Amino acid sequence: MKRPLVAALMLVLPLAAAAEEPVNPDADFTAREISQALHRASPGEPLDFSGRDLTYLDLSGLDFKGATLRNSDCYGTDFTGANLTGADLSNVRLDRAVLIKADFSGANLSKATILRPTLFSDMTNNHADAPKFAGANLSGIKVSMYMEGSSFRGADLTGADFSPLEHKPGQGTLVTPMKNFCRSCDFSGAKLERVNFNRLDLRFARLTGADLRNADLSEADLSKVDLSGADLTGANVIGADFDGANLAGTKGLEETRGLAYAVNLDKAFR
Repeated sequence: MKRPLVAALMLVLPLAAAAEEPVNPDADFTAREISQALHRASPGEPLDFSGRDLTYLDLSGLDFKGATLRNSDCYGTDFTGANLTGADLSNVRLDRAVLIKADFSGANLSKATILRPTLFSDMTNNHADAPKFAGANLSGIKVSMYMEGSSFRGADLTGADFSPLEHKPGQGTLVTPMKNFCRSCDFSGAKLERVNFNRLDLRFARLTGADLRNADLSEADLSKVDLSGADLTGANVIGADFDGANLAGTKGLEETRGLAYAVNLDKAFR
Protein backbone atom coordinates (compact mmCIF):
# COMPACT_ATOMS: atom_id res chain seq x y z
CA MET A 1 0.00 0.00 0.00
CA LYS A 2 1.37 3.45 -0.90
CA ARG A 3 2.07 5.80 1.95
CA PRO A 4 -0.65 8.50 2.21
CA LEU A 5 1.69 11.34 1.30
CA VAL A 6 3.13 9.57 -1.72
CA ALA A 7 -0.34 8.72 -2.98
CA ALA A 8 -1.44 12.32 -2.51
CA LEU A 9 1.54 13.64 -4.44
CA MET A 10 0.83 11.29 -7.33
CA LEU A 11 -2.69 12.68 -7.52
CA VAL A 12 -1.70 16.34 -7.58
CA LEU A 13 1.11 16.15 -10.15
CA PRO A 14 1.66 14.04 -13.28
CA LEU A 15 4.95 12.18 -13.23
CA ALA A 16 6.12 13.89 -16.40
CA ALA A 17 5.98 17.29 -14.74
CA ALA A 18 8.62 16.35 -12.20
CA ALA A 19 11.28 16.28 -14.90
CA GLU A 20 10.61 19.95 -15.72
CA GLU A 21 12.11 21.20 -12.47
CA PRO A 22 15.84 20.79 -11.76
CA VAL A 23 16.30 19.33 -8.29
CA ASN A 24 18.92 17.61 -6.25
CA PRO A 25 18.88 14.04 -7.58
CA ASP A 26 18.81 12.67 -4.05
CA ALA A 27 15.68 14.58 -2.97
CA ASP A 28 12.56 12.44 -2.63
CA PHE A 29 10.25 15.11 -4.08
CA THR A 30 10.41 18.28 -6.13
CA ALA A 31 9.59 21.63 -4.57
CA ARG A 32 6.55 21.79 -6.85
CA GLU A 33 5.21 18.51 -5.56
CA ILE A 34 5.53 19.64 -1.97
CA SER A 35 4.01 23.04 -2.72
CA GLN A 36 0.96 21.57 -4.42
CA ALA A 37 0.47 18.93 -1.75
CA LEU A 38 0.54 21.59 0.97
CA HIS A 39 -1.88 23.76 -1.00
CA ARG A 40 -4.37 20.90 -1.13
CA ALA A 41 -3.84 19.78 2.48
CA SER A 42 -6.99 19.91 4.57
CA PRO A 43 -6.98 21.98 7.78
CA GLY A 44 -6.23 19.83 10.80
CA GLU A 45 -4.74 17.04 8.69
CA PRO A 46 -1.00 17.84 8.51
CA LEU A 47 1.03 16.12 5.82
CA ASP A 48 3.73 13.64 6.76
CA PHE A 49 7.19 14.29 5.31
CA SER A 50 8.97 12.37 8.05
CA GLY A 51 12.15 10.50 7.20
CA ARG A 52 12.40 12.14 3.78
CA ASP A 53 15.31 13.61 1.84
CA LEU A 54 14.45 17.27 1.19
CA THR A 55 18.01 18.48 0.66
CA TYR A 56 18.61 21.64 -1.37
CA LEU A 57 14.94 22.16 -2.26
CA ASP A 58 13.57 25.69 -2.57
CA LEU A 59 10.66 25.64 -0.13
CA SER A 60 10.65 29.38 0.47
CA GLY A 61 7.37 31.06 1.31
CA LEU A 62 5.46 27.83 1.90
CA ASP A 63 2.91 27.37 4.67
CA PHE A 64 3.59 23.91 6.06
CA LYS A 65 0.33 23.89 8.03
CA GLY A 66 1.88 22.06 10.98
CA ALA A 67 3.34 19.29 8.80
CA THR A 68 5.53 16.52 10.18
CA LEU A 69 9.15 16.55 8.98
CA ARG A 70 10.49 14.39 11.79
CA ASN A 71 13.86 12.70 11.01
CA SER A 72 14.03 14.37 7.57
CA ASP A 73 17.20 15.70 5.97
CA CYS A 74 16.90 19.41 5.14
CA TYR A 75 20.56 20.12 4.46
CA GLY A 76 20.83 23.28 2.33
CA THR A 77 17.04 23.59 2.02
CA ASP A 78 15.69 27.10 1.46
CA PHE A 79 12.97 27.95 4.01
CA THR A 80 13.06 31.72 3.43
CA GLY A 81 9.80 33.20 4.71
CA ALA A 82 8.31 29.75 5.32
CA ASN A 83 5.61 29.24 7.95
CA LEU A 84 6.67 26.27 10.07
CA THR A 85 4.66 27.20 13.17
CA GLY A 86 3.63 24.12 15.08
CA ALA A 87 5.46 21.80 12.69
CA ASP A 88 7.29 18.69 13.89
CA LEU A 89 10.97 19.01 12.94
CA SER A 90 12.35 16.81 15.68
CA ASN A 91 15.72 15.24 14.87
CA VAL A 92 15.83 17.13 11.55
CA ARG A 93 19.12 18.21 9.97
CA LEU A 94 18.89 21.92 9.12
CA ASP A 95 22.62 22.33 8.51
CA ARG A 96 23.42 24.99 5.87
CA ALA A 97 19.68 25.63 5.46
CA VAL A 98 18.41 29.11 4.55
CA LEU A 99 16.21 30.29 7.44
CA ILE A 100 15.74 33.97 6.57
CA LYS A 101 12.42 35.19 8.06
CA ALA A 102 11.32 31.58 8.71
CA ASP A 103 8.79 31.19 11.51
CA PHE A 104 9.34 28.18 13.80
CA SER A 105 7.13 29.49 16.61
CA GLY A 106 5.68 26.63 18.62
CA ALA A 107 7.45 24.05 16.43
CA ASN A 108 9.12 20.90 17.75
CA LEU A 109 12.82 20.98 16.87
CA SER A 110 14.02 18.73 19.66
CA LYS A 111 17.39 17.10 18.90
CA ALA A 112 17.63 18.91 15.56
CA THR A 113 20.96 20.23 14.26
CA ILE A 114 21.28 23.77 12.92
CA LEU A 115 24.89 24.10 11.86
CA ARG A 116 26.00 27.18 9.93
CA PRO A 117 22.64 28.15 8.37
CA THR A 118 22.01 31.34 6.38
CA LEU A 119 19.99 33.72 8.54
CA PHE A 120 20.38 37.11 6.87
CA SER A 121 19.88 38.36 3.33
CA ASP A 122 22.97 40.59 3.42
CA MET A 123 25.94 41.60 5.55
CA THR A 124 23.95 44.19 7.53
CA ASN A 125 22.41 41.43 9.68
CA ASN A 126 19.01 43.10 9.65
CA HIS A 127 17.09 41.79 12.68
CA ALA A 128 13.92 41.68 10.56
CA ASP A 129 15.50 38.77 8.65
CA ALA A 130 16.08 36.67 11.75
CA PRO A 131 14.03 33.46 12.13
CA LYS A 132 11.57 33.13 15.02
CA PHE A 133 11.62 30.30 17.59
CA ALA A 134 9.20 31.70 20.19
CA GLY A 135 7.59 28.94 22.24
CA ALA A 136 9.37 26.22 20.27
CA ASN A 137 10.72 22.96 21.67
CA LEU A 138 14.47 23.19 21.05
CA SER A 139 15.55 20.75 23.73
CA GLY A 140 18.76 18.92 22.92
CA ILE A 141 19.46 20.83 19.69
CA LYS A 142 22.99 21.45 18.45
CA VAL A 143 23.64 24.90 17.03
CA SER A 144 26.48 26.65 15.24
CA MET A 145 25.43 30.04 13.90
CA TYR A 146 25.85 33.80 13.82
CA MET A 147 22.50 35.13 14.95
CA GLU A 148 21.12 38.51 15.92
CA GLY A 149 17.64 39.55 16.97
CA SER A 150 15.90 36.16 16.97
CA SER A 151 13.10 35.46 19.42
CA PHE A 152 13.36 32.38 21.63
CA ARG A 153 10.81 33.83 24.01
CA GLY A 154 9.27 31.10 26.17
CA ALA A 155 11.08 28.37 24.21
CA ASP A 156 12.33 25.13 25.75
CA LEU A 157 16.10 24.85 25.19
CA THR A 158 16.78 22.33 27.93
CA GLY A 159 20.14 20.69 27.28
CA ALA A 160 20.67 22.62 24.01
CA ASP A 161 24.28 22.81 22.81
CA PHE A 162 25.43 26.17 21.43
CA SER A 163 29.05 25.06 21.48
CA PRO A 164 30.44 25.69 17.99
CA LEU A 165 32.68 22.67 17.55
CA GLU A 166 31.42 19.95 15.24
CA HIS A 167 32.24 16.26 15.47
CA LYS A 168 33.82 16.08 12.03
CA PRO A 169 37.23 16.63 10.41
CA GLY A 170 38.29 20.24 10.80
CA GLN A 171 36.57 20.91 14.11
CA GLY A 172 38.23 23.68 16.05
CA THR A 173 39.97 25.06 12.97
CA LEU A 174 38.91 27.84 10.62
CA VAL A 175 36.32 25.42 9.23
CA THR A 176 34.19 26.08 12.30
CA PRO A 177 33.89 29.31 14.29
CA MET A 178 35.43 29.46 17.74
CA LYS A 179 32.27 30.97 19.22
CA ASN A 180 28.59 31.38 18.46
CA PHE A 181 26.70 34.67 18.41
CA CYS A 182 23.20 35.38 19.74
CA ARG A 183 23.44 39.13 20.09
CA SER A 184 20.21 40.97 20.92
CA CYS A 185 18.24 37.71 20.97
CA ASP A 186 15.21 37.37 23.22
CA PHE A 187 15.32 34.40 25.61
CA SER A 188 12.78 35.88 28.03
CA GLY A 189 11.06 33.20 30.07
CA ALA A 190 12.90 30.45 28.20
CA LYS A 191 13.82 27.10 29.74
CA LEU A 192 17.62 27.02 29.54
CA GLU A 193 18.39 24.42 32.17
CA ARG A 194 21.71 22.63 31.42
CA VAL A 195 22.12 24.63 28.20
CA ASN A 196 25.67 24.91 26.83
CA PHE A 197 26.34 28.62 26.25
CA ASN A 198 30.11 28.24 26.56
CA ARG A 199 31.83 31.24 24.89
CA LEU A 200 28.50 32.39 23.42
CA ASP A 201 28.30 36.09 22.54
CA LEU A 202 25.01 37.21 24.10
CA ARG A 203 25.60 40.95 24.15
CA PHE A 204 22.37 42.96 24.56
CA ALA A 205 20.28 39.76 24.78
CA ARG A 206 17.19 39.50 26.99
CA LEU A 207 17.09 36.61 29.47
CA THR A 208 14.54 38.05 31.86
CA GLY A 209 12.98 35.33 33.97
CA ALA A 210 14.91 32.62 32.12
CA ASP A 211 15.66 29.29 33.81
CA LEU A 212 19.46 28.94 33.62
CA ARG A 213 19.90 26.38 36.36
CA ASN A 214 23.08 24.34 35.85
CA ALA A 215 23.73 26.12 32.55
CA ASP A 216 27.25 26.43 31.16
CA LEU A 217 27.92 30.17 30.82
CA SER A 218 31.70 29.84 31.07
CA GLU A 219 33.49 32.54 29.05
CA ALA A 220 30.15 33.78 27.70
CA ASP A 221 29.88 37.46 26.83
CA LEU A 222 27.00 38.70 28.97
CA SER A 223 27.75 42.39 28.43
CA LYS A 224 24.58 44.51 28.67
CA VAL A 225 22.48 41.33 28.98
CA ASP A 226 19.21 41.63 30.90
CA LEU A 227 19.22 38.78 33.43
CA SER A 228 16.65 40.32 35.74
CA GLY A 229 14.59 37.65 37.46
CA ALA A 230 16.59 34.82 35.88
CA ASP A 231 17.58 31.73 37.88
CA LEU A 232 21.33 31.05 37.77
CA THR A 233 21.42 28.39 40.47
CA GLY A 234 24.27 25.97 39.78
CA ALA A 235 25.32 27.73 36.55
CA ASN A 236 29.00 27.75 35.54
CA VAL A 237 30.07 31.40 35.16
CA ILE A 238 33.85 30.98 35.08
CA GLY A 239 35.24 33.70 32.80
CA ALA A 240 31.78 35.07 31.95
CA ASP A 241 31.78 38.81 31.28
CA PHE A 242 29.04 40.64 33.24
CA ASP A 243 29.99 44.15 32.11
CA GLY A 244 26.80 46.24 32.30
CA ALA A 245 24.56 43.20 32.84
CA ASN A 246 21.25 43.69 34.66
CA LEU A 247 21.19 41.31 37.63
CA ALA A 248 18.22 42.87 39.43
CA GLY A 249 16.21 40.13 41.11
CA THR A 250 18.46 37.40 39.73
CA LYS A 251 18.11 34.16 41.69
CA GLY A 252 20.88 31.79 42.73
CA LEU A 253 23.77 34.10 41.79
CA GLU A 254 25.66 33.19 44.95
CA GLU A 255 25.08 29.50 44.19
CA THR A 256 26.74 29.64 40.78
CA ARG A 257 30.00 27.86 40.06
CA GLY A 258 33.11 29.98 39.54
CA LEU A 259 31.59 33.33 40.49
CA ALA A 260 34.98 34.43 41.85
CA TYR A 261 36.41 33.97 38.37
CA ALA A 262 33.72 35.93 36.53
CA VAL A 263 34.76 39.12 34.72
CA ASN A 264 33.48 42.65 35.40
CA LEU A 265 30.96 41.50 37.97
CA ASP A 266 31.51 44.82 39.75
CA LYS A 267 30.20 46.60 36.66
CA ALA A 268 26.87 44.75 36.66
CA PHE A 269 23.67 46.40 37.90
CA ARG A 270 21.87 44.86 40.87
